Amino acid sequence: MTDVAILGELAYWQQTGIRVGAGLAAVLLVAGTLVYLHLFKLVSFMQSRLGPMEAGPFGSLQLLAEVGKFLQKEDIFPRKADRFVFAAAPFVVLMSTFLLVVVVPGGPDAWFINSELGIYLAMAVSSVSVIGILMAGWGSASKYSLLGGLRATGQLIAYELPLILAVMGVVIQAETMNMQGIVQAQADGEIFGWGGIGNPYILTQFVAFVIFMIAMQAELTQTPFDMPIAESELVTGYMTEYSGMRFLLFFIGEFATAGVFSAIASVLFLGGWWAPIPGLGFDDNVWNLLGPLVLVTKVVVLTFIIFWARFSLPRFREDQLQQLAWKVLIPLALANIVVTALLKIVF
Repeated sequence: MTDVAILGELAYWQQTGIRVGAGLAAVLLVAGTLVYLHLFKLVSFMQSRLGPMEAGPFGSLQLLAEVGKFLQKEDIFPRKADRFVFAAAPFVVLMSTFLLVVVVPGGPDAWFINSELGIYLAMAVSSVSVIGILMAGWGSASKYSLLGGLRATGQLIAYELPLILAVMGVVIQAETMNMQGIVQAQADGEIFGWGGIGNPYILTQFVAFVIFMIAMQAELTQTPFDMPIAESELVTGYMTEYSGMRFLLFFIGEFATAGVFSAIASVLFLGGWWAPIPGLGFDDNVWNLLGPLVLVTKVVVLTFIIFWARFSLPRFREDQLQQLAWKVLIPLALANIVVTALLKIVF
């Protein structure tokens, strides 16, 4: 009996509870793992230092100490802030991340929703975070925060276009917007008639992959696209007036979103939960167990690239940032769509 059949025997509220719990675990555990691996250890190694070493073995409990520190801090509201908008902003940003998780498959039967418009839903939901960031900038009643919110809005709107256009090449080649279907198309595909490793779309959609990764870096407001939170200019921008738990929510949202976007990139270009290794004749039940581990491995690799760029590259000027989106990435993405469509018709 498959996992889906077992889940189908439960009541609706039980199914929903299991999926909500799994979604929370997927977001929080992945975010915590990325903070420890990349922010605490990877960056420390790159900068020739040890990083946290005192809290737990090799500093493994430092993340819990950081969370405890933020929970103890006072939750301050600026005197002239719009209290409702100010308080709701981090929850709107975090909600966008949780909604992104539901379309990512972890195995043949390990999914939250299996929508035929999965990638379309993901791209639509990802835009919700812009509203939360603008709410944070406006509700704080601070010029620094408002400027950071406006910068973020302009940047995210500009880079959503190449992000979505890069996805179009994959959709054309896979002939589906279903995330599970995109994984299966790569697993069952062939390269010049040879299907030993399937057809991971990073090979045929490499240009789209590069565009997606650059646009994803900008969507996450990570260096070199960190103009909305430029610490040397705006004192962390739209987050300037936040403290305690609400600042922690923004922090969790940043790393969780990096993980979820990397999971989407893994599904689109690296085969998601499927491993392109010849001879793996596992059945669906085995893949339901191995799939999440394979997906998380790919997520860690992609987030490594994100944080490597974050701590290696200087910040763009605002005009350079916009020119890259409108004059380079969007034309390249459109050209990739045309070439992909022509090759799809010919072959």
